[in-house]
Amino acid sequence: MDEQMQSKSKVEAYVDGLFPEDAEMSRVREALAANDMPDISVEPGYGRLLTLLVRASRVRDALEIGALGGYSGICLARGMQEGGALVSLELKPEFAAVAKRNMEAAGYGDVVEYRIGDAKQSLAELEKEGRKFDFFFIDADKGGYPEYLEWAIKLARSGAVIAADNTLLRGKTVDDTRSGPSVLAIRAFNEAIARDERLIGAMLPAYDGLALAVVK
Repeated sequence: MDEQMQSKSKVEAYVDGLFPEDAEMSRVREALAANDMPDISVEPGYGRLLTLLVRASRVRDALEIGALGGYSGICLARGMQEGGALVSLELKPEFAAVAKRNMEAAGYGDVVEYRIGDAKQSLAELEKEGRKFDFFFIDADKGGYPEYLEWAIKLARSGAVIAADNTLLRGKTVDDTRSGPSVLAIRAFNEAIARDERLIGAMLPAYDGLALAVVK
């Protein structure tokens, strides 16, 4: 297992090294450090994939669960159609404030709407408002992933794409000795991505795992 992980890291480093440094994303990571925030943004390789998927899907309305410092928000906004809108859910107001500043600095301040507080409550409010979305990115508390998936399906237009980060939990997901609440929730989420008849799902094992699905 250790040899596999070491080889995997070399592959990821090689792929990341093919692309030039992204000044905007470097600035976001610097802002995380300056504000004593965890550096747990989506990996650069998956950030580029998010932009690609959003562009290829011609997304106008996107929803992200978990803003942190705005890294994923910038990735999503870069791929959106002109006139598109991003709703970003964030539990902590201080994190949302940093994300907002970074989005504004990147030129996407008028694209994003932040909703602060418990994501499940915000999702229920969006449903009441009749909001629908073309793309979802889930990167928040891992114990909430199964419920976030259900909300995404409820709020999805037909053909919407769902992406979720950290589905391997740094190896805990595949470790039979692990059975904590977050691990069990992620396993249930992954199984739903693979087996739910409402979805066409796939799982990418690089970095810390990325789940992808299309809502039928």
